[in-house]
Amino acid sequence: MTTTAPDIHPFRIDVPQDRLDDLAARLAATRWPDELPGVGWSRGVPVGYLRELAEHWRTCFDWRATEAELNALPQFTTDVDGQNVHFAHVRSAEPGALPLVLLHGWPGGFTDFRDVVGPLTDPRAHGGDPADAFDVVVPSLPGFGFSTPLAGPGMGAARMASTIGTLLTRLGCERFGVQGYDTGAWVAPELGSQHPDRVVGVHVNALLTFPIGAEGEMDGLTEVEQRRWQAMQDFNDGYLQCNAKRPQTVAYGLHDSPVGQLAWIVEKFKELTDPADGLPEDSIARDRFLTDVALYWFTGTAGSAAQVYYEEISAKSWDDGGGWDAPGPSVPTGVLVSTHDVTIRRWAERDHHVVRWTELDRGGHFLAMEQPELWVDDVRGFFRALR
Repeated sequence: MTTTAPDIHPFRIDVPQDRLDDLAARLAATRWPDELPGVGWSRGVPVGYLRELAEHWRTCFDWRATEAELNALPQFTTDVDGQNVHFAHVRSAEPGALPLVLLHGWPGGFTDFRDVVGPLTDPRAHGGDPADAFDVVVPSLPGFGFSTPLAGPGMGAARMASTIGTLLTRLGCERFGVQGYDTGAWVAPELGSQHPDRVVGVHVNALLTFPIGAEGEMDGLTEVEQRRWQAMQDFNDGYLQCNAKRPQTVAYGLHDSPVGQLAWIVEKFKELTDPADGLPEDSIARDRFLTDVALYWFTGTAGSAAQVYYEEISAKSWDDGGGWDAPGPSVPTGVLVSTHDVTIRRWAERDHHVVRWTELDRGGHFLAMEQPELWVDDVRGFFRALR
């Protein structure tokens, strides 16, 4: 597997200093709203919490140190049919390492996997079996991070998968595995469906499953599954509706106000991390999730990253399978379920060729950041039998 092809170019993150200065000035000049007394998080992010977090971002978060840490990962860009694609490519020193593609979700980025790249590529140094080594490819999904600008409309999950598939061909990957969560958990099965002769297996977490109106599909749901289905119906999907219906309109506020972008993202970390009654930093180090926020801010991708919701929900009619439809069973699939997931097993097995199912008693939506050791163990275990 090579990253020396002439159409692949080395890349380093280097945010200009004037943009760092602009961020600090905007944070300092934030016009803060009032809030109703005593409502806590029930109506959105509390002002007191967000003010303190914004001040931490302004005065304590060291972007240059973060930038240096990220630049320790070999990064590249390439053009696929007019779409700029950014990716990290970390090769293992172990012979016969299996290429593994890691696909992030929203509101995440390629940075979400930085705690697991070392154990995946160098298991020997992390108490693992060298036979479990991977060559890791971590793309920024089109429209996210440095995979911008979007080349045009139509970049839904299937087209993202096609773009990533071309990237892997360009890298010389004849056989590879795929892992994805959230949006990545929709792109990953598409990649398996498009390349069943090359994808040895697909591993997903934070996978959504839906009823399709089939007779009897709601019969016999376990108590846990009933709670998951109810949680899915009760979930506050205001962000999803905004992203899916009017992504450009939402983008103006998020693109112009760093505190707006911060609130938009940190609410998801509050709602989707474990423990549910904790703060985001109870699950993920504060500077870790601020890295996600900063990445959206510096790349100006609040709008372009939201477009995949429009493509999957609004641009498709429900009669044509709109609404995050699965591509259908194809390659062997492993499903990792955390305490926050609402995945229903029978619906997952209907839509995917599930050969491994793991339920965790801890961890939330962002497992590679919240519980990296558990995540790595399950990824290794799933692909061990498929190499």
